[in-house]
Amino acid sequence: VLCFGLLVIVLDNSILNVALPTIQNDLNATASDLQWIVDSYTLVFAGLLLTAGALGDKFGRRGAMQIGFILFGIGSIASAMAATSGQLISTRAFMGIGGALIMPATLSIITNVFPPEERSKAIGFWAGTAGLGGALGPLTGGFLIEHFYWGSVFLVNIPIVVIGLIAGVFLIPTSKDPSAHRLDPIGALLSIVGLALLLFAIIEAPHNGWTSSKTLGYGGVGIALLVAFGIWEAKSDHPMLDVTFFKKARFTAAAGAITLVFFSMFGSLFLLTQYFQFVLGYSPLQTGVRMIPFAMVMMVVAPLSSRVVQRLGSKITVACGLGLVTIGLLSMVGLQVDTPYSNIFWRLMLMSAGMGLTMAPATESVMGSLPIFKAGVGSAVNDTTRQVGGALGVAVIGSVLATTYGNQIGGFLSGLGLPLPQAAVESAQNSIGAIKNGLVPRLQEMGLSEQAAMVNAEANSAFVSAVHWGVITAAAATAIGVVMVLLFLPARPRIDDVAEQEEEFVSEHVADLLTE
Repeated sequence: VLCFGLLVIVLDNSILNVALPTIQNDLNATASDLQWIVDSYTLVFAGLLLTAGALGDKFGRRGAMQIGFILFGIGSIASAMAATSGQLISTRAFMGIGGALIMPATLSIITNVFPPEERSKAIGFWAGTAGLGGALGPLTGGFLIEHFYWGSVFLVNIPIVVIGLIAGVFLIPTSKDPSAHRLDPIGALLSIVGLALLLFAIIEAPHNGWTSSKTLGYGGVGIALLVAFGIWEAKSDHPMLDVTFFKKARFTAAAGAITLVFFSMFGSLFLLTQYFQFVLGYSPLQTGVRMIPFAMVMMVVAPLSSRVVQRLGSKITVACGLGLVTIGLLSMVGLQVDTPYSNIFWRLMLMSAGMGLTMAPATESVMGSLPIFKAGVGSAVNDTTRQVGGALGVAVIGSVLATTYGNQIGGFLSGLGLPLPQAAVESAQNSIGAIKNGLVPRLQEMGLSEQAAMVNAEANSAFVSAVHWGVITAAAATAIGVVMVLLFLPARPRIDDVAEQEEEFVSEHVADLLTE
């Protein structure tokens, strides 16, 4: 049931990627709108995870998960009814509140239920469920979009929410931290506003200019607030995030690995789902089918990664995983406007296998390096690194895409000298969808079929060039991760950490038995 709770979170992210081109067409969304539709949810999710984890530790993790299900369901219904991209961005942000309550509760309850010798296997299946959600999402999303309207990709969450609510009442034990501190609203506000301003600066940079006063101003204030958040947490007697966790090399290196692999995964999937549909001409369902192997490999490799760790240790396993991701991403530079899927398949497999090898061992390293009573906050830190990495991935890689594509297609259209209003040219620079569904048909109606074909070909070429720069950016991030892991991640858990968790696990369950 805990894995089922995680499923709705992952399913929502993966199902949305396939729907982005359709949403762009139906809601007249720009490239930055698409980034915000993804990142508004991820931003609120990431910003509230630590607070949600602390709430679960203080008042009960099962209750936090149940409330999260309810909020997530309400947000899903509201998203399905959105009539503009602005409304969808807002309702997606509301869904992030529910997601923030669900996700840390699942991992923290697993950490409390399973003893140390079984925990790595349980976390492996938990991570494998993320792969299952990744497999079901594109396929389900593609099917729903072809047979219904785009809002159905949100309504599919409702049955999962209802089942999770009912099953949780009967099957999920509750737990909490008996020494939980009071909440930290100032820390929560600093982290959310700081991260929001930083993402805003990055996402809007292609439109405002990377060196414009707006970009530098918003980015500078965002970074300053995040620095203030770190200082506040270090001095607070009731911190939302115990920054002393980062003194542990195992915790810091593993959290960094998770951040970087999700940076690359979210960013690259944001590119590839649009590449499949806009450039290669696949339908949403055909795109979903072609993304299944990516998710299935991850679902198989993640649970098996614990066996690799037993033989090679966490350091080598995670470093090899990040290395495979890097190689897979760099191989994407070979993609062209007419690359057959058979030549894309193996590149996706490399990335997916590497992500599967990285996620579970890095997650186990994060959770295994912390006191078991801090499982809620530890889980929230782990999930925060995922979501912050994913949000930054969509923001940074999406902005690299938008800048590269916009500059190339804008220069081409200016040189072509078409009799078009400036607004049409600007729209074409902001979105390949505006060219495919707006500019090209308009030129054909004007009797400029030859120019329409030239514009369409150049749009494909510009988008592919932008994809190349995007995957190079993602590969640079995971390459840094390889170096960081080899330098700082221990091969095996510290003896003191294992002994501390075993002692806490026994004491907690003895206390439960005495209470009963």
